[in-house]
Amino acid sequence: MSATKAPIKVPTCYASCSIGSPTDRLPAKLDSISAAGFDAIELSFPDLQNFTNSYFKRQIAENDYDNLCTAGQEVKKLCAEKQLKILVLQPFSNFEGWPEGSPERKDAFERAAGWIRIMQAVGTDMLQVGSSDSPSITSSTETLASDLAALADLLAPHSFRLAYENWCWATHAPTWRSVYDIVRLANRPNIGLCLDTFQTAGSEWADPTTTSGLLETPGVSTSQLEHNFQKSLDEMSKTIPREMIYFLQISDAYKMDPPMDKGTDEHGLRARGRWSHDWRPLPFDGGYLPVVEVTRAVLKTGYRSWFSMEIFDGKEKGDMLEVANKAMQAQEKLMREASKD
Repeated sequence: MSATKAPIKVPTCYASCSIGSPTDRLPAKLDSISAAGFDAIELSFPDLQNFTNSYFKRQIAENDYDNLCTAGQEVKKLCAEKQLKILVLQPFSNFEGWPEGSPERKDAFERAAGWIRIMQAVGTDMLQVGSSDSPSITSSTETLASDLAALADLLAPHSFRLAYENWCWATHAPTWRSVYDIVRLANRPNIGLCLDTFQTAGSEWADPTTTSGLLETPGVSTSQLEHNFQKSLDEMSKTIPREMIYFLQISDAYKMDPPMDKGTDEHGLRARGRWSHDWRPLPFDGGYLPVVEVTRAVLKTGYRSWFSMEIFDGKEKGDMLEVANKAMQAQEKLMREASKD
């Protein structure tokens, strides 16, 4: 009888936006994440802003970088006390692709300068950038890459890195392959990838607007869809250098019943974006995505670094410590399953 293969060990992280409710304060979130045994957090900007509001006992604007940085230094101290690393500041959105000279482009670079100041204050070296979902940006891959290169150049003097993530509802870069191609074209040593089990399966395999919950394309059978997705995962394993992966985010998704409307909501958010915001449970907790298969494909690249739970579950039950402990159990089970051949 052959010996059971030992699970692969990786450092663990939990996104601060993925635990508790909007009214729960950041220190309580950190207590639960630390007590459950996680090594780091993704610091969500809304959590920082809420902490800043509490710290100054008044509403602080999202571009009040002086006060955000002052409060950020306190967050750094809190995390150090709880032995939590701040892995990344997130989510920096709608940055790339704006026309030259546009007010949107000016705002994007002003935000970048302010977020770099926050990164210095909280003591993180990584900025997560989600692929833009604005309908008004260019489709030019060269321009998208050039903008990211410009952002990387702003980060570089501080020895900071940029982790580019495909958001499965993005306008022009919804898949792992699309962001990989943009990162390669940007060609900067401090740009890498944030891969995500939800975003990967949600862009190429699943669809919240269909009764089946699967991507339905005329002339493509379910078996062909499965074949195509596995082929994509095999390509991922063979294509992406492990050092290009800065971290992997973990979540599942619920199959929507009834299916979501295919249009945008009153805020212009596409169906997959709405799905992402509220219907992403822990692995092994009622979802249906091939989370183990995506994770296994990432591990086959040789990647052995940060795994981060990023959960948005409108059905979440229990107090924060209970949820954090459940997340650690899901993380451990995921590693056991993904470590199997």
